[in-house]
Amino acid sequence: MARIIAVANQKGGVGKTTTSVNLAACLAASKQRVLLIDLDSQGNATMGVGVDKSSVRYTGCDVLLGEMRLEQAVVKTEDSGLSVLPGNTDMTAAEVELRGRGGGELALREAITDAGALYDYVIIDCPPALSMLTVNALAACDGVLIPMQCE
Repeated sequence: MARIIAVANQKGGVGKTTTSVNLAACLAASKQRVLLIDLDSQGNATMGVGVDKSSVRYTGCDVLLGEMRLEQAVVKTEDSGLSVLPGNTDMTAAEVELRGRGGGELALREAITDAGALYDYVIIDCPPALSMLTVNALAACDGVLIPMQCE
């Protein structure tokens, strides 16, 4: 069973993506099977693990909207233990579409149901807002890391 951790804070610039990418990379380096989910439309976590956000065929948007299964959209990085569900500007469409759906806040939880058999850890990089995408991450996770600036 995978341990699912959301990295969230509604403020931008506090280190959510940096924390997500580094935690995922460290877990993969310790021989864990890790999935990094990039829910931020900026796609910086995707780029941070070496995947070009503009050239991916599928993103988390496709998975959240039920157009694609998780396994079909995941991209494996050069480090064989680390995979990413890419995010880019398409995530904005997922945000809008999920708001209009009954049960839209549970789309991610349903989409990653089988991830436990494939991964030891799932790290979710959230956008800098208390949005429908962040609510999806919170509904899907076992725990939350909340990075904060030390000021």
